[in-house]
Parts: sequence; C-alpha cells; structure tokens
Amino acid sequence: MEIITFRLAEHDWVPNNPRLPVIIYRQPLPSARVEDLIGEFERIFKAHGWPPQWRDGVYDYHHYHSTTHEALGVVAGQAVLTIGGPGGRDIELSAGDAILLPAGTGHRALKSSKDFLGVGAYPEGQSWDICREAPDPEARLRMASLPYPEHDPVMGPGGPACVQRAAQLDD
Repeated sequence: MEIITFRLAEHDWVPNNPRLPVIIYRQPLPSARVEDLIGEFERIFKAHGWPPQWRDGVYDYHHYHSTTHEALGVVAGQAVLTIGGPGGRDIELSAGDAILLPAGTGHRALKSSKDFLGVGAYPEGQSWDICREAPDPEARLRMASLPYPEHDPVMGPGGPACVQRAAQLDD
C-alpha cells in the first residue's frame, strides 16, 4: 500500500485545512475482491469509529464540509477528484483506493466512470454539511475547533491520521 499526504493552504474561496493533511491510501485492502469492496470499506470504517453514511458518487461541484472530516472508499470504477477548490490538485482514484479529507478541504469530481461508486464515512458523532461559498466567521470557528479523529478511518490506531493527530498535539 502507498500512502500519500499533503497539506493545503486556503485557496480562492475554499478554506482547506492548513493544519491537517489530505491522506490518500492506494489499495489498502489488497486481499479484497472488487465485488467485496463495499462491505470491506464499510466494515473497516465502522470498526475504526467512522460509521459509513452513504454509497454514491462525488458531487461534480466544488464544496467542503465545515462540520466534519470525511473518508471516502472507492468501491467501483475510477474518478479524477479536484482537491483544494478551483485550480486545486487533480487526483485519480480507482476501485480499492481511499482518501481522507479534513474539514474545510475542497473537493469535487472532475470526471468519473459510469460505474464509479464510493462509500462515505465520518467520525462518530460528526455529521456533514455542504458548503459552496467562502466560510463565514462561524464556519471558521467550527472547523478550527473540530477535533481530529481518534482513529485513522482505514488503518485504525497507529494509522497515518493518528500520527498526524499526535503531531498536532505535540505542537
């Protein structure tokens, strides 16, 4: 498995999250058959405190969440997601990949295959909103005070999100 992390500064009207990185997990379930990916991603997300909340594609317009972090497991097809808002990074994801988007991180589907399907999950006790314009002071405060998850959605305790959380606590 390959893990890619990067931080995003505020860009255009999208706040992103300069403290916490986007984490891309390339094929974290190597033994899972494609037809088993829905169940496997839902199982590991739930086991790590990120209950799955939807199965669908990704919206084709730029948006972010001010009330939660988001984990997405790709269970079928492939897509190119623009991460970071207009002019952001284009990231290709395929069945078996996953991505963690910290609160405030802009994202949209630039293009996707007809069979593209993802499983979306959020940390226990957090629910998502859809933000399509610059954050007001209240949204900025929500994002700044949102705790980083206790467990990595894909790898659980000791996963890359936990390492990032520990680094934030040390600062």
